Amino acid sequence: MKRIGVASLSMSAAALVTLVVSEWFTPVATIPVKGDRPTVGFGSTYHIDGTPVKLGDTMTPVQALKTAQAHISADEQQFRDSLPGVEMTQEEYDNYIDWVYQYGIGRWINSPMRKSLLSGDHAAACDALLLPQYRTVAGYDCSTPGNKRCYGVWTRAQKRHAICISQLN
Repeated sequence: MKRIGVASLSMSAAALVTLVVSEWFTPVATIPVKGDRPTVGFGSTYHIDGTPVKLGDTMTPVQALKTAQAHISADEQQFRDSLPGVEMTQEEYDNYIDWVYQYGIGRWINSPMRKSLLSGDHAAACDALLLPQYRTVAGYDCSTPGNKRCYGVWTRAQKRHAICISQLN
C-alpha cells in the first residue's frame, strides 16, 4: 500500500457516500441511541452555524448533505494539522475521517490513534479503534452480544478496524 502525506489527502467521494449511508437520513432530530445527543440529517449533532441540534429540528436531504460536508471539511483541516509528517493510504485517511465524524475532532486530538500514528505505529492505531471508550454509549458496552441498544456502534468499530488492518504493510 502506498502511503502519502496526510496534508495531501482529502475525503474521497466514495467514503462520503459510505458515511452518509451508514448514518442514514433522519429528517427530524431524534436521539439515535439512548444516552446520545440529538441528531438530524446524516448524524449531525450541530447545524452549519455551530448551534447544537435540538429535538424536533428538521432538515431536508440536500441540507443534510451540505451540513455533513461542512462539518467534514472543517474537521479535515484540523485532522491534517494534527498529524504533521504522517503518511497514510487514502483508505486509512477515509476511515479515520469517518471516525472523526462520529466522535468529533476534540476526541481525535487526544486519541491513542493519533498518538500512535505520530509515533509511526499504524498497527497500534488500528487496534485503538476497538478500545472500550469507542464501543460504549452512556456507559453501556455496545459490544455486548445480542444487545439491541447500540450494536451498530460496535459493528462500525469492527468494520473500521478491519479496514485499518487491511492497510498495514
